[in-house]
Amino acid sequence: MERTLIIIKPDGVERNLIGPIITRFEQRGLKIIGMKLVRVSDELARKHYAIHEGKPFFEPLIAYITSAPVVVMALEGPQAIQAARNTIGATKPVEAAPGSIRGDFGMMVGRNLVHGSDSVENGEAEIALWFAESELVSYERVLDRWILE
Repeated sequence: MERTLIIIKPDGVERNLIGPIITRFEQRGLKIIGMKLVRVSDELARKHYAIHEGKPFFEPLIAYITSAPVVVMALEGPQAIQAARNTIGATKPVEAAPGSIRGDFGMMVGRNLVHGSDSVENGEAEIALWFAESELVSYERVLDRWILE
């Protein structure tokens, strides 16, 4: 089973879209194994977005992600990375497919509501950055037999 990190960014929290966004992932069949509301520190933001350090949008990105609380989730499922990214939609909301989170709720790339891990390796690393192992819960869902083959 793959794991992915999902962050409902400050715009998603401030726009009261936490419930609808979580629902999209649950309806897709991904299992929540960890979730919390976090006020992101400058240090954590810089670690998470370290790949973008030095780029012109880095400092505004840090200011944005630390501007209000975020909801952080660890999701699990077969091909969780691709399933989550398809559910989220293209980075630029105006290019995202209708039915995706960004396609239905977003307008601007700088306010694109959700982060999702882009690879299995990054999913594991990002989850380890945001969650202690003790915060992740393994369990079996009865409904998985109706979702998974």
